[in-house]
Amino acid sequence: MSGRVLLVDDDPSMVALLSLHLTRRGFKVTSLTDPQAALPLLMEQPFDVVLTDLHMNGLSGTELCERVVANLPDLPVVVMTAFGNMQTVVAALRAGAYDFITKPVEVDDLVHTLSRAVQNYHLKGEVVRLTKVVAESQHLGGLLGSSPPMRKVYDLLTRIADSDASVIINGESGTGKELVARALHEKSRRASGPFVAINCAAMPEALLESELFGHARGAFTDAKTARSGLFVQAHGGTLFLDEVGEMPLGLQPKLLRALQERSVRPVGGDHEVSFDVRVVAATNRDLEGMVEEGRFREDLYYRLNVVQMELPPLRARGGDILLLAQHFVEHFAARANKRVTGLNETVAERLMSYSWPGNVRELRNCIERAVAVTVTERLAVEDLPEKIRAYRASHVVVASGDPSELTTLEEVERRYILRVMEEVKGNKSLAAQILGLDRKTLYRKLDRIKGSGE
Repeated sequence: MSGRVLLVDDDPSMVALLSLHLTRRGFKVTSLTDPQAALPLLMEQPFDVVLTDLHMNGLSGTELCERVVANLPDLPVVVMTAFGNMQTVVAALRAGAYDFITKPVEVDDLVHTLSRAVQNYHLKGEVVRLTKVVAESQHLGGLLGSSPPMRKVYDLLTRIADSDASVIINGESGTGKELVARALHEKSRRASGPFVAINCAAMPEALLESELFGHARGAFTDAKTARSGLFVQAHGGTLFLDEVGEMPLGLQPKLLRALQERSVRPVGGDHEVSFDVRVVAATNRDLEGMVEEGRFREDLYYRLNVVQMELPPLRARGGDILLLAQHFVEHFAARANKRVTGLNETVAERLMSYSWPGNVRELRNCIERAVAVTVTERLAVEDLPEKIRAYRASHVVVASGDPSELTTLEEVERRYILRVMEEVKGNKSLAAQILGLDRKTLYRKLDRIKGSGE
């Protein structure tokens, strides 16, 4: 991350050299050889980080650091000092310096340190801003977020809310598919009617059939009274079929008929019962792929999939991670009657760098745990689960030393496709979207990978 750097050093040659290197790396550098002029300039112009030498004539780097901290407490100061002069480094850190660099300066190390300082500074500002933004960013139902992917969701949701068209919501587990379904209901003309939800993966076929369509008295051993099914219970409202990809194949024709006829026959019953509902389904499975494999009826798929909504994974939502984290902090702090107001910038950095395979559900659980264990007003790194504290983003590593360790571009592509498929739990539609491929191309590449024995 580049940024605006105020470079302070009374050695003109050092100033010129560092300015050149940092400018080439994308930083916007303003330099001073008079340390006394630094604070007035900082009060007039915005900067993201101060880089100062420790030993200067007129004003030491430690003294400059103290003045910056007193007047601009959030602005990070990085100090430079000769190797081995740790006593002055300790004094500077105690004065509030963010970090230090030893001379002779290694440019890569300096760029890395300054980038972290700039990111930290921006995160501090983001953390301060979050409380106000949380209240302003609640759009529809319980949905929260202002990232471009979520704005697309809000836009489509608003446009289709008043329609009776069936909707399929695609998204990884934990992305909030039921929240979107509820928001669709609350925004629609059916809002005064019931919202009824069922998880199609949570019960065996016979019980699921009875739940959906109802049963007559005596239809089976325990059926001592007649019971209306969820289609009828949702009359005038919305029926949400969660995990519809898990619906048993034998039950799918009955569901299709109910959707076509807008009526159901209870199990063991003699008469049809009409209903008026809007059906919203959700899945984290690749239904198109299941259709091609014969594991989901094509006619039912097209009956359900009149409108398709794609929910982005949390890792693709950028700053929404911090927005949601702040919301959860306030929620769980109020529930526990604890004074926890937010998170510190180091926590924000860890949350932003983590991949969140469990999406919003995992973030919620993480913050609930952190609020429960914290003893500070703002969440600290020690409050986070170990796997998030220790997480390091994985990268494709290309060996630079031993030529025998280098691999082909095809092998790099193979590994990455398999990694994406693993992350999305086999959802080929989502994998194709992440990889920037059309589905046919992805299928062709997967067939080639399988042919090579993976």
